[in-house]
Amino acid sequence: MRAAPTILHLDMDAFYASAEQAAKPSLRGKPVVVGGLGPRGVVATASYEARRFGVHSAMPMAQARRLAPNAAYLVPRFLLYRTVSDQVMELLGRLSPLVEPLSLDEAFVDLEAGGTADDTASALEIGEQLRTAIKAVTGLTGSVGLAGSKMLAKIASEEAKPNGLLLIEPGTERELLAPMSVRILPGVGPATADHLRRAGMTRVNDLVEAGEAELVRLLGKAHGGSLHRMAFGYDDRPVVAERDAKSVSVEDTFDADLHDRVRVRTEVERLADRCVQRLRGAGRSGRTVVLKVRRYDFSTLTRSETLRGPTDDPAVVREAAARLLEAVDTTGGVRLLGVGVTGLADYTQEDLFAQAAGEQAATGEAAEEETAAGGDGDKLVDGAREETRETAEQPAARRWPAGHDVRHDTYGHGWVQGSGVGRVTVRFEEPESAPGRVRTFRIDDPELQPAAPLPLVRNPVDYSSWPASLPKSLSGPVSSGGESRP
Repeated sequence: MRAAPTILHLDMDAFYASAEQAAKPSLRGKPVVVGGLGPRGVVATASYEARRFGVHSAMPMAQARRLAPNAAYLVPRFLLYRTVSDQVMELLGRLSPLVEPLSLDEAFVDLEAGGTADDTASALEIGEQLRTAIKAVTGLTGSVGLAGSKMLAKIASEEAKPNGLLLIEPGTERELLAPMSVRILPGVGPATADHLRRAGMTRVNDLVEAGEAELVRLLGKAHGGSLHRMAFGYDDRPVVAERDAKSVSVEDTFDADLHDRVRVRTEVERLADRCVQRLRGAGRSGRTVVLKVRRYDFSTLTRSETLRGPTDDPAVVREAAARLLEAVDTTGGVRLLGVGVTGLADYTQEDLFAQAAGEQAATGEAAEEETAAGGDGDKLVDGAREETRETAEQPAARRWPAGHDVRHDTYGHGWVQGSGVGRVTVRFEEPESAPGRVRTFRIDDPELQPAAPLPLVRNPVDYSSWPASLPKSLSGPVSSGGESRP
């Protein structure tokens, strides 16, 4: 725990939805929902306008449509989101060599390690400057939390949303946390919270008063002890610049259950190829191939096979995944398939795979996890996505995904507002234009082609010398120790 609030947590505000609103002038100020649009799709992000109707991430898309029938429903554009994320992470890298990304839109920064802050005043100054820089470079807003630990910095950014800054002074942690729900603490999900509620503990102060022995009795030594320390505000985890990936995987949720065994195998092989593409893109290889199958009744099975050495050969991964599938009963239908590779390494051992075809390594292992019917279903939690065929990973699965970019030879750049019955409707506008006009074309119109996303800010302010020369203009709430000031 630090004596100065020099750990910063940045969380972009409704990131995917805000990026779509910035890119599409006609959607600004209106409810926007981003996610899989199929019958089994889930919400990735909802704009604040949509949240007023009760829509939130991880919600089934069908439920979101019932709550907000007039919202704009869009398929994710990960190419755009990654581009904006790179811009944000580059700004964070100017503050410190210790930047720990948690997802595309979230990261911790150790300001002390970068020499950019060493007390309350300098931390507040750099937090304000960062928000200004993000707005000028990306056109989007982010919320900033500052504290003496990672846990409290993250809590602060959540309390500051949207488009705000909150600083928690070291020494005030217990007083701040006491009235908060236990769900605010890391590791307290719905199940743990319900367990604590039945024991009469709903607020953080209840955990403090219960004592460590009681929490250990309820939750076990590791979890109970950790939760007791966090209730007092204790968290000494460092900001880690390099978080080594433990696995690479891809998943698809299907709009209708797959019953044809040949089709299931074809999909597994296709997923294996996509997985290897990501593996190679990360410059890695892997030793264990994992197959995930979610069946019609929501029961989920995983199977794994450990090879003789690490590989990035698509044929080897395909064949291993196919062998694993042979041991899985798909009777009744399959709603989700996934292929992953774990045991990552920075090298391959191709010579060890001459006999890989048709052979299961002696060290192969299998694991099965059964989830009761009606279980968690398809969900997005803590940034983990189950990608459906309507995501940007596979734009070819739908010729014209809603929200994706197009270009017409006559009308210029636009985005797909909807498609069906052989027609596609396009709104022609750009990030810095006025709301555009809508036109409808045949889906095979030769003048209409898919296009790459346009930058959200055409001429962003140059912050190459930042943070030394950053202007200090700012809008939005700024708070210190829980007290707001303009």
